[in-house]
This record gives sequence, structure tokens and C-alpha cells, in this order.
Amino acid sequence: MGYARSRPSSEILSGATADVYFARASAILDREGLDPLVTMEVFCREEAVLCGIDEAKNLLGHVLASTDATETSLEALDDGDRIKPKEIVLRIRARYRCFALYETAFLGILAQSTGWATSARQVVDAAAPHPVISFGARHVHPDITDVLDYASIVGGCVGASTPAGARLAGLSPTGTMPHSLVLIFGDTVRAALAFDRDTPPDVPRIVLIDTFKDEAEEALRVAEALGERLYGIRLDTPSERGRVTADLVKEVRARLDQAGYSHVKIVVSGGMNPDRVRYFRDEEAPVDVYAVGSYISGATPIDFTGDIKEIDGKPIAKRGRIPGITESPRLRRVDLASWREEQAGRPIAD
Repeated sequence: MGYARSRPSSEILSGATADVYFARASAILDREGLDPLVTMEVFCREEAVLCGIDEAKNLLGHVLASTDATETSLEALDDGDRIKPKEIVLRIRARYRCFALYETAFLGILAQSTGWATSARQVVDAAAPHPVISFGARHVHPDITDVLDYASIVGGCVGASTPAGARLAGLSPTGTMPHSLVLIFGDTVRAALAFDRDTPPDVPRIVLIDTFKDEAEEALRVAEALGERLYGIRLDTPSERGRVTADLVKEVRARLDQAGYSHVKIVVSGGMNPDRVRYFRDEEAPVDVYAVGSYISGATPIDFTGDIKEIDGKPIAKRGRIPGITESPRLRRVDLASWREEQAGRPIAD
């Protein structure tokens, strides 16, 4: 899996999303005739699953494509790397005014995506070896659902619900059916049969069974209607009815097995987080797949900092930091050649 590279948005490349003081600083340096060769290092202060670094490399690749190749270099870790507090994840060496306007963007990309990926990994670790699917798209602005789902997959989720997010990670989207479909058909089995008739054959038949009747009863009705074509059922009992419990999962599993439907998987959703997942595991509830939404989408961003550590080859740092390049053996050099080819003769923002 890798970040499906595309050209950064014109809003980002124009600097419209940057903190205004970067634009002002760049204008001041321009008027004063200053544009030193600097080395900037980027890090965070906690253990995390790094994500957004491939998107940040893509932004900087476009930005630095027209710079002097003998002066400019980019080193970075990769999406999915587990990082330690203050470990350098990105090092930029270039004329300051070439990239100053984009510090807000690449720090924000790293902060948000790393927060999502780290929360996803927490759930995935709690659920292991059972898979986790990201269902968090409804909790964030639609313009960033693809980045959320991509970060969830970087964090270890086996799939995500939106086509845009799954495509960014090189996968197909994963999903079952909404309650609205069942409500409109007026019966779970009728909705399941329509889903089976009208959905491409490569999509697993996973049916939601908590809409109208007892979950165990609905599971059997759906299994009898679809037979071997039924891949799984999803339990999403609302809090008003006590949520999904370990005992409910055990009953549904037992009734399916007794009726000869042991092949049917059980997917559990609704307020899933590491503690809820551990509850099901501690109770030995036979859950096959966990669908997790707001715990991942609501993750707190993880702050990243960009520090200038050299100016024109001379070590420097703000108070409290050690001047000069930090030893960072895991950093890998980023080849900027492909961006230079792409950017040949092309303006920064179009």
C-alpha cells in the first residue's frame, strides 16, 4: 500500500491555507534580499504511528521541484512507521523562501493523519487477530474523508467505508447496508434479497439485522433466505436497546451454528473503542470483525514541530534545542527527480 500521489490543491500551493506570518516573513526576507540555505527538521513529542508523511513529501516534492538540485534535499520516514518521541520524521534542506509558505500545511497534514493512524492502531492492537474496518467518514468534513480512511488503513484497518479513502490506499471500499435501506423495504429479509440481487457479486453479502426484530431471529431469517451467499451479519444495536453485548453475540453465533450456518461471520459496530473491543475479547464473544467510527475520526491531532537547525551550513537552534543536525539513521533520502520532470515548465499554482 502507498499514498496514491496527486497534485496538491491550488489552495495549498497558493499559500491560502498558510498561517499569514509565514507569508509576511517571506515578503520581508525578499525585500531585505535574504534567502539563506536552511535545514529544517520535523518531529513530534510522543510515540505514534506516522501518517501523512507521503502526502507531505508529495507537497514538498512539487514545491521543491524547481529549486537547485545541488542545494536541495529531502529525507523522510514513511507512512506506517512507528515513531518515538522527538524522532526526526522529515528533514528539508533548501533555500528558506522556497518552502516557508508550506510549513503550516505539512505540519497540519502530519498532525491530523498521525492522530488518526495512531488511534486506529490502538483499536487494531486491541482487536488482534480480528480485523477492524474504518467507519468514521460520517464524523468528519467530506473534503477530508479520503485522508481519514487512508490514515485508518495505515494504522492497520483492513478496509474503509468510502471509495475515495480506499482508492487512496489502493483498496476497494468496505461496507454493509444502512438502516435506511431496511426501513424503506419494511423488512430485513426483503432488503437482504434486494441487496443480493442488485449488488455486484464480488461484494460480500453482509446484512444489518438490528432494525426491526430480535437480532438472533433476524440472523436466522436472513441466513435461510441467502444461504451460502450470506457472508456475514452486522450487529449495531442502539444504546436505547442496550447496545451490542457479549451475550447477544454468543446467542446469535450459537443459533446460526445450530441451524447449519457456521460460515456466517459476525460484524459488530456502534461505539467501538479499545475498551469495548477488550470487553468482547475478555468475555470470549465470537466477534469476527469490528467496525470502528468515531474513536478513530475523533482522534486528537498529534502536534509536530519544524525547527531550523542549520543556516548556510552553520548549526543553530532556538533556546532549549540543540543546534545542528540530529542523528537520524532511519531517515531515507527522497528522490526529487520525478517531481522535477513533472514540474518542468509548469507554474507552482494552476
